[in-house]
Amino acid sequence: MLKTLRDITQAVAQAHDLQYALQQLVTQTKLAMATECCSIYIIEEQQLVLSATDGLALSAVHSVRLPITEGLVGLVAQREEAVNLADASSHPRFKLLPEVVEEAYSAFLAVPIVYQKTVIGVLVVQQVKARQFSEGEEAFLMTLAAQLAVAIKGLTHRAQLSAGLQQRYYTGTQASKGIAIAKALVLGGQISFNQAEVKATSVAEELQRLKDAMARCKDLLISLSQRFDREKDEEAASIFKALLLLLEKASLGGEYIKEVQGGWNAETAICIVSKRYIEHFGTMTDLYLKERASDIRDLGQRVLRQLIEPDKIFLEPETPVILIAKEASTTLLAEFPRQKLAGIVTEFGGANSHAAILARAMGVPAIIGVEGILNANIEKSQLIINANRGQVIVEPSALVLAEYQSLIAAQEEQQRQYASESSLKTVTTDGQRIYLYINSGLLSSVDSETGVDSDGIGLYRTEILFMLKQCFPGEIEQLEIYRKVLKAAGDKPVVMRTLDVGGDKPLDYFPIIEDNPFLGWRGIRLSLDHPELFLIQLRAMLQAAIDTEQLHILLPMVSNLEEIDLSLIYLEQACQELTAELGKSISMPKVGIMLEVPVLLYQLDEVAQRVDFVSVGSNDLTQYLLAVDRNNPSVSPLFDSFHPGVLRALKFAVESCNQHQLPISVCGELAGEPIGAILLIAMGYEQLSMNQASLARINYLLRRVSKQELSVLLAQALRLNSGDDVKKLVTEYCEQRGLLAVIS
Repeated sequence: MLKTLRDITQAVAQAHDLQYALQQLVTQTKLAMATECCSIYIIEEQQLVLSATDGLALSAVHSVRLPITEGLVGLVAQREEAVNLADASSHPRFKLLPEVVEEAYSAFLAVPIVYQKTVIGVLVVQQVKARQFSEGEEAFLMTLAAQLAVAIKGLTHRAQLSAGLQQRYYTGTQASKGIAIAKALVLGGQISFNQAEVKATSVAEELQRLKDAMARCKDLLISLSQRFDREKDEEAASIFKALLLLLEKASLGGEYIKEVQGGWNAETAICIVSKRYIEHFGTMTDLYLKERASDIRDLGQRVLRQLIEPDKIFLEPETPVILIAKEASTTLLAEFPRQKLAGIVTEFGGANSHAAILARAMGVPAIIGVEGILNANIEKSQLIINANRGQVIVEPSALVLAEYQSLIAAQEEQQRQYASESSLKTVTTDGQRIYLYINSGLLSSVDSETGVDSDGIGLYRTEILFMLKQCFPGEIEQLEIYRKVLKAAGDKPVVMRTLDVGGDKPLDYFPIIEDNPFLGWRGIRLSLDHPELFLIQLRAMLQAAIDTEQLHILLPMVSNLEEIDLSLIYLEQACQELTAELGKSISMPKVGIMLEVPVLLYQLDEVAQRVDFVSVGSNDLTQYLLAVDRNNPSVSPLFDSFHPGVLRALKFAVESCNQHQLPISVCGELAGEPIGAILLIAMGYEQLSMNQASLARINYLLRRVSKQELSVLLAQALRLNSGDDVKKLVTEYCEQRGLLAVIS
């Protein structure tokens, strides 16, 4: 049976045509099960379409459509489980379809074809003689359907593309929330250095072409560098300044010119030089020098683009676009004036890649992992991207377009309504004061409004500075950034998290290869193993906070008490060193830990003896409690922050901390979700930290609820069986109080 399964699966997977693949499937399955009929139904718009058969009337293929609420095949799709009947006609859901000519068949076995928790079709076998198909036969068909799900989904998707449907859908993963409508600008990824080698027909002409391309590239880099200097975003500006130095004649620019003078055309010269130095630096053991290979690649592709497609990036005046690319780099995004970048869609990339981080900081909707989007021929097509659902709609119908335009207009009006109260303190209707802080990471997203709109910075992600650099930033560089962050917050508190990389946040120049990165070398574990880096960061933070009491230091991914004790020793060491060097007393700031590892829930009494506060990282705490990698598409649907078990853990945490007079806040995504904020306030949390985009909305919502009422609501929620039930309960509560639009 294993060989039969493999043969059928391979036949379908290797087929390039959907109809051929499905016909092979039904024919080979019929033979394998020694039965008289096999058919497959594919779900389209909530209808089961007979898509291939060996045993029913061929004229019925693609013409027979059955609502999933009808018939035995519909029953399989609805229940998402097999139906095995000796005599199908005796079942109350049996429905005779004369056009398929199936009157002769009695025995019926059908199984659902499920792709990522969604039924996409039903596989059916039938025979004339009334009998129950055996348990082994049922198991075989179930196994076959499970193995074929991915192949059938892919083939169905390609068939829809080739059919040239006017309105097409693509799905991916949310990287930055939001909805946008704009034309597509397709950049087909990086330009390859494997260009055909071509000799120059005129060295003088090629030299001029090269110099013109280099001049255009230089003008663009200067413009970008100056723009980020004006915005006081030194992190981004430094990238372009480094590339400008490489473009000089004493550096790569001179090497390009030498190759053209040696007889090559401009494109070939760029490729020869780039490949030579990428290979040279790529083999070095020093991480800093090795990373220079990426700078060389970046510059070479920039000059090549000026030679091959110099007008590609120029946009129509005041016309926003949705960028479609294989993978968007931070420098590529930075080249777009922000008012012209409506959204981002990529085939590859991670939700925590540099580009995704920059997109969130810019407030630009972004979707990653959209398979096949570059091959869809959508240049200048009208697009809708709904990043909240990870959905891209190409050439939407007039009705869909109108609906989304109305939705965006309504959201903009809502935002204006929320913003009108953003300067007011967050106090519930029964007088409970709630403190709202912002999560931040990019210097450019920490502006003068921070001190006005929020109660401070509840989480400053220092790792983003590290992720946007080509090597570890030094003490002086970190000091300047941290000082600007503290100044931007006015006199409000700033919680700076020490370096939190590893897991889903890698550093290009410090690769960590692990089988289970979320359970591996990350957060405080990495810092304590590299005290030379840890001490530099602590010293920079302490110096930035001299003469202020704003600074709070947060330790990430703490999993035992020894890590806290050792971290405090290093912090004391940094204080003593700076006191001796600067000739003035440097006092210890408030220190806290991230509550992410579940074991610390049961050691909060010992934690309270060591630190000044606790901040719950709800994202990691949830995935560790549920044993779900939220970035793994196979299991990410199981990630549920509203799971009653997770809610009970969060309630236990705040009650334990209150018992020990230990301040506690939540800085994970849950705090910025309306339903999440309601439940957290009900539990007793009084400090929430969230992305700045969520601040006004959560303030508006919490000013309209009663803490006492929410406590009753929480008691009901904790008795429920699932996260869906919890969300339904809170939604009904909000609907009764006219707040449904706020949480939707």
